[in-house]
Amino acid sequence: MPMNMSLFSVNAILILPTDDRSRILTKYYSAPHAPPGSTTNHSGANPYPTFKEQKAFEKGLLEKTNKQTSDVILYDGRVVVFKMEGDVMLYVVGGGDENEIMLFGVILALRDALAILLKNSTDKRTLVENYDLVSLAIDEIIDDGIILETDPVIIASRVSKPPTQDITSVKNIDLSEQGLLNAWEFGKLKLAERMRQL
Repeated sequence: MPMNMSLFSVNAILILPTDDRSRILTKYYSAPHAPPGSTTNHSGANPYPTFKEQKAFEKGLLEKTNKQTSDVILYDGRVVVFKMEGDVMLYVVGGGDENEIMLFGVILALRDALAILLKNSTDKRTLVENYDLVSLAIDEIIDDGIILETDPVIIASRVSKPPTQDITSVKNIDLSEQGLLNAWEFGKLKLAERMRQL
C-alpha cells in the first residue's frame, strides 16, 4: 500500500452542543488534490458532502460519544478525537489511518486557545456570542485540513481583540480643523528643535 505523503490530516472540526441537535460551528474539509490513481473515496475526500449526511453523522457521533469515557474513538471508518467542555463537545475528525496523537494535539490546542480567549468560559452561550473569535481560532489551527499551529498561546495572540485601553486613548484626539492645525504647529516646533540640536 502506498504511503500517504500529504499534509492533509483533518476531515472535519465540529463544535456541537450536548443539550440539543443544533450546531455551533462545523467545518468539513476535502484534500485539495486527490492522490494519483485514486477514486472519489480516498482518505482526503469529504465523506459527508451534503447537509443531510453531515447532520446524520453529527447526530450519530453525539449519541456515540455522549456516554464515552475515552477521548478517541473509531466511528464510521474515521478517527474521532473529542473533548467535553461545559455543555459543548469539541470534535476533530481524521481519516481512518490518521495519527490520533496528532489529532489529539489539535483538540487540546483548540480547547486551550478557547479557554484563553473566552476566559475559561467555554459554554454554548459564550461560544455563540464570540463566534468570530472561535472561527478565527479554528482557522489559525487548521487551514483546508492541514494543521498549522498547535500552541494555544500563539493561536490566542493571533486571534485576540486589541486591548480596550488603546482604543480609549484614540477618543481623546481632537480631529477638528483647529485640532489638526495645532498638531501641525506642534510637529513643526518639535522638528525645528531637533534641527537646532544637530
